[in-house]
Amino acid sequence: MPDSVLPGDLAGWLALIEARHGQRIELGLERVAAVRDAMGLSSDAIVITVAGTNGKGSSCAMLEAICLAAGYRVGLYTSPHLMRYNERVRINGFDTDDATLAAAFAQVEQARGDTYLTYFEHGTLAAWACFADAALDVIILEVGLGGRLDATNVFESDCAIVTSIAMDHMEYLGDTLEAIGREKAGVFRPGRPAICADPQPPATIEAVAAEVGAQLQISGRDFGFSGDRTQWKFWGPGVRRGGLAYPALRGANQLLNASAVMAALEAIRDRLPVSMQAIREGMMLVDLPGRFQTLPGQPAVVLDVAHNPQAVGVLAENLANMGYYPETWAVVGMMADKAVEASLARIKHRVDHWLPASLPGPRGLSADDLAARMTAAGIDVGDHRHASPADAYRAARAAAQDGDRIIVFGSFLTVADALVAIRAER
Repeated sequence: MPDSVLPGDLAGWLALIEARHGQRIELGLERVAAVRDAMGLSSDAIVITVAGTNGKGSSCAMLEAICLAAGYRVGLYTSPHLMRYNERVRINGFDTDDATLAAAFAQVEQARGDTYLTYFEHGTLAAWACFADAALDVIILEVGLGGRLDATNVFESDCAIVTSIAMDHMEYLGDTLEAIGREKAGVFRPGRPAICADPQPPATIEAVAAEVGAQLQISGRDFGFSGDRTQWKFWGPGVRRGGLAYPALRGANQLLNASAVMAALEAIRDRLPVSMQAIREGMMLVDLPGRFQTLPGQPAVVLDVAHNPQAVGVLAENLANMGYYPETWAVVGMMADKAVEASLARIKHRVDHWLPASLPGPRGLSADDLAARMTAAGIDVGDHRHASPADAYRAARAAAQDGDRIIVFGSFLTVADALVAIRAER
């Protein structure tokens, strides 16, 4: 479609921007800031920015659920999506409709002139256009990559959260935790709360906070949690909150995320008061597909978008806490630029049967290439090779017994494609 013929619907806009730019990553704020200024959009909403390697999506979902339970009007921008682009832009708990998103894309297109924007940058500005029109109280922005040079960082935040910090996207963020931490901490703002959920962050987190004058709180030092089998407690500067139900999101790591969310809300409670009832309700009702999502029925099916060593290690820990299953079948599809061997080494002792699957696109590993890398890592792959995660899931479903367990992980694309097969059988 030539650029002179602009689309009228969301599918057309996504196709056009994909054709122009693909999923190319070009970090930097100058272009995005120029188009932001040309759009002339503003919002009086309190902005919370969430960066980090893993745990961003869960933290954003908890923030959204709590703020909605407190009666606030909430906008949430996340990426990537599982099934539909609309999932990325949520207003008051619902995915934004096609017409609203299409109008926002057109608004960005009109304002950008000759300025080049990547797919993600165009989408970020379109999300802000949707939020600016919605008269919101709170806007939650999930950083796409890094923080300092991510498109979301052109918007001034009132509070920043950095979740875990681990080795990922090294080609863009640096090949040390110190370098990656500096990029993540780029979302900190002078005089504003900066919450770090990582209890052992690289020194650059504190260094950047000191440089910009952010009000840094670190998990385990300035705030934290404790719990037993039935409930947990949060503690922070001058405050203790007890009798909390565990978040509805499953996983051993979720209290790290939940306590950081509570620390953030405590830090801005003078501008965004939230009751304990809203916190309890939000934690109980929060939902986020693809994060250690366990489906009902037999065999047990676990969906997790874990795709780097830290996240896959957490998945392995969570699997260990599930109880006994005679056999575990793993459907896995991964991107070529991920630390495949290091990631799968964290979980190989939890898997009995591997079903590698091909992922599409230039970054997607074929099943054969994935199997070769698994073999090099000392994993006995067997004879399974599948053209797609959906095919691999169907094969696992046919082979597994009722008491067994099937896990699907490795990428958002892996979980999304397997979900197509899962929904077709229900």
